[in-house]
Amino acid sequence: MSRTEASLRPQKGTLVKRHKLSTRLWHWASAAIIVVMLMSGLMIFNAHPRLYWGIDGANTDPAWLEIGASIGATGEKGYFRLGQTELTTTGVLGLSAGPRDSIAKRAFPQWATLPGEEDLAKARRWHLSFAWLLATGTLLFGIWSIANGHVRRDLLPHKSELRPGHICGQIKQHASFHLPQGLEARSYNTLQKLVYLGVSGLLIPALILSGLTMSPWINAVVPWLVDVFGGRQSARSIHFIAAFLIVLFVIVHLVMVVVAGPVNEIRSMITGWFRLPEERRK
Repeated sequence: MSRTEASLRPQKGTLVKRHKLSTRLWHWASAAIIVVMLMSGLMIFNAHPRLYWGIDGANTDPAWLEIGASIGATGEKGYFRLGQTELTTTGVLGLSAGPRDSIAKRAFPQWATLPGEEDLAKARRWHLSFAWLLATGTLLFGIWSIANGHVRRDLLPHKSELRPGHICGQIKQHASFHLPQGLEARSYNTLQKLVYLGVSGLLIPALILSGLTMSPWINAVVPWLVDVFGGRQSARSIHFIAAFLIVLFVIVHLVMVVVAGPVNEIRSMITGWFRLPEERRK
């Protein structure tokens, strides 16, 4: 590289454009939508805190996941049951603090649900209203991202990035919080590309389609969708699993933002401008 080329390269501390306006708008809008959908979804789950596989599912059927309260040797306790494994979760799940210092028997506590009081009808209205926002926004953002080159330029990994050795190296770097520095931090790394593609291209569509499968109106219009998911109860289980994976993604995402530098990362997602961090000395 010549001296002229080197002088044109962004140096440490340089502000560079990192995120398009459409990416920033959808990032914050989808974050708000998902929070509302998650909290209202937990309220809906509280109405029947059991998950099944197949077509049918009721209290007398075996559930692969259950959250509830029971009376044990030491009194009432909250529990989380996954298959044959049961954990006591008193105070968090199954049995937690209710209004006016009372004890509430509900799968998820009051502070985690929308609305806070037990109101299934209101929770369904919140959930379904924001579900259409998520579905419509995801579709429009996906089309726009393909049209403006965001997917091709920023998200599709190159062939060299898909080599097992390269991916394993990326995993080791992230596990040790050895994040990209300098010019490498200007664009998404391989793991970010794969995760963002997986969330936006697979996980969110699975969440939306499995949710639609539980709608009687959609069942009448697109009856084959129920068969794709193996029944409405299987669709409900997949919907819950997809929601849990999105929560896991958000937690990991926030941890990495803190590790990488929250001020710089949040500023770049608000203004689009990112300050290049100093490269490590070799």
